Amino acid sequence: MLIDLSDKTAIVTGSTGGIGLAIAQGLAASGATVIVNGRKQDSVDAAIKQITDALPKASVRGVAADLSSAEGLATLQAAEPKADILVNNLGIYAQQDFFETSDEQWQEFFDVNVLSGVRVSRAYVPAMVDQGWGRVVFISSESGLNIPADMIHYGFTKSANLSVARGLAKRLAGTGVTVNSVLPGPTLSEGVAAMLEPMVKKQGVSLQQAGDAFVKAKRPSSIIQRIATTEEVANMVVYTCSPQASATTGAALRVEGGIVDSIG
Repeated sequence: MLIDLSDKTAIVTGSTGGIGLAIAQGLAASGATVIVNGRKQDSVDAAIKQITDALPKASVRGVAADLSSAEGLATLQAAEPKADILVNNLGIYAQQDFFETSDEQWQEFFDVNVLSGVRVSRAYVPAMVDQGWGRVVFISSESGLNIPADMIHYGFTKSANLSVARGLAKRLAGTGVTVNSVLPGPTLSEGVAAMLEPMVKKQGVSLQQAGDAFVKAKRPSSIIQRIATTEEVANMVVYTCSPQASATTGAALRVEGGIVDSIG
């Protein structure tokens, strides 16, 4: 299957590292003009350099903006007023006991993980409808279905992503604009690597071995029995953004190694 996005512009929020950066690079490799987004200009510049080093012919621009606020969206829109593809990847996570999670932390997770995708979609989707083609992807998580006891606030936001995406897909019925969620599982991003570093040092194992041990211990229902790569998640997202995925909308597409024990 040859995915050609050479006439498309794609915005990937929160794409200066991890899964977001892999998605941005995957879309660029398929020919899309990609807009990288992060909160700080230096991280945006570094991400653009990483993509263009790997893909010298890639068309990549960047916008530094905090999309957890309306002001950040205004900055993004002023720089990039139109997009054919929107990947709502921006998100934060942290382990925190329910009884120690403050109102302010709940609000922060909602603003970053949920409301950012709502406001960015509200801004960019109408033009997609006008042109009769568009792709919107929300990066959710298997934690949105299997709510972690030690990250209830995070799991809640990932469930909300699924709700928004499904509802928006139905709202856009017949327009040519598809809306889907992609659900990664444990993935070897920079954040997860940092979390695993103590195990690497203490046990003298590789990062990959530590990640695989984490999956087997914390997500024993995993069928692949290993941690995923960011590229594996990005591959699913790139396909979902492609013309070939035209009959896929309102779906929750799992790329979590079979952790969710369901045939649906």
